[in-house]
Amino acid sequence: MSMWTGEGDAKILYVQTHGVNDPGRSATPFFLAASAAAMDVEVGIYFTMYGPQLLQRDVVDKIGPKGDRGQRLSYFIRQATDLGVHLWVCQPSLDLNDLTQEELVEGVGMIGGAAFNDLAIEADAVVSF
Repeated sequence: MSMWTGEGDAKILYVQTHGVNDPGRSATPFFLAASAAAMDVEVGIYFTMYGPQLLQRDVVDKIGPKGDRGQRLSYFIRQATDLGVHLWVCQPSLDLNDLTQEELVEGVGMIGGAAFNDLAIEADAVVSF
């Protein structure tokens, strides 16, 4: 059974491995995912290693450019999810970062390695950050 919901649609899977210590890599996967979703591509972002840190409710409004030069991470997450982008988190990576799913933003699904591999096999492209 596929975790993807569309049949026959193009699929892109982004993989986010960087966390709060590398804020320059935080918004791009959401921006690209939202762009692809607006092009009628089915899109998911998988958060592994330190990536789950970016999904913490108490972090998403703190990450962004200094001053008034741009949007906070929460803006890009909302934009992506409003366009139907799937967010999946690696359960062992939650443990690695001492996090629980309840600490994350709404709508994040938890999957393991086998499910990730199925998503990657079915995707037309896999892009890692």
